[in-house]
Amino acid sequence: MDRKEFISKLGVGAAFALTSTCLGGCLKDSRVIDEVDIELDLGDPTYSQLLFPGGFVITEGVIVARTFDDEYVAATITCSHEQFNKITFRPEDNEWFCTEHSARFDLNGEGLNPLGSKGLSIFTVEFDVSNNLLRVFS
Repeated sequence: MDRKEFISKLGVGAAFALTSTCLGGCLKDSRVIDEVDIELDLGDPTYSQLLFPGGFVITEGVIVARTFDDEYVAATITCSHEQFNKITFRPEDNEWFCTEHSARFDLNGEGLNPLGSKGLSIFTVEFDVSNNLLRVFS
């Protein structure tokens, strides 16, 4: 094998290796989470974002947020549009938002644009003030 052939084969292999790992981060998730029962200790630094209105955390396939109205809300991170795990919380609009295709949902999971028309799975959140615990469940 000559030098030119070696470099061209190396380039194809390197391109494949880079592309396969980059694309893997945006894969769809075939698992849609419907049943959850999670407890979050707000004293744990892992969940410190929930101490402030507008903050949110993602854990176990669920996004938990604190609204500017001081309510805790929770939804699946899997968008109903094309099952990408890209749901985030937009506190300035008080809505769930998919960063993959811009599907929008209100806090009750109702679609706010055509891409959100299938709705979003929403979970119940209870706050135990005496123990500083959030329970997220379906």
